[in-house]
Amino acid sequence: MVQTTYQQTPIGIAKIVGDFNGIQSVSVLDDGTISEEAFNASVPECLQECVVQLDEYFKGKRESFNLTVNPKGTKFQLKVWKSLLKIKYGKTTNYLAQSKSLGDVKAIRAVATANGKNPLWIVIPCHRVIGSDGSLTGYAGGIWRKQWLLNHENPVKQQSLF
Repeated sequence: MVQTTYQQTPIGIAKIVGDFNGIQSVSVLDDGTISEEAFNASVPECLQECVVQLDEYFKGKRESFNLTVNPKGTKFQLKVWKSLLKIKYGKTTNYLAQSKSLGDVKAIRAVATANGKNPLWIVIPCHRVIGSDGSLTGYAGGIWRKQWLLNHENPVKQQSLF
């Protein structure tokens, strides 16, 4: 049976959906979009590890996720989402490079569209894909969240004067 839980994060409420076959989706909601009862409900056992790992990520104690995932998508979308897992924490790539890595430079729009349909926010790191010119192009959670996540993963280090 598919279960749902909600988790407060620094950039909104995460809605986590899945069952014992894996996490199907992690999405971000704006505050005030769920009831107090739903937010305070106990976390289903099948979703507990995802809650723990997201918490560790936001505390800066986790750079990758070790979860069983079960996203729903086309064969092409699943291939694109799997390629996102190769982008290391603190690094970015662009849509053109991602298309090339998938073997079809002409598929750039299809790859970007598939990234936009990624159902596993943060777990499958589509926020690490930027425009070829370095711009923060589209992000389902909002550009400000994409910027926040990239800054979280690659904070500016204070340089020593001596």
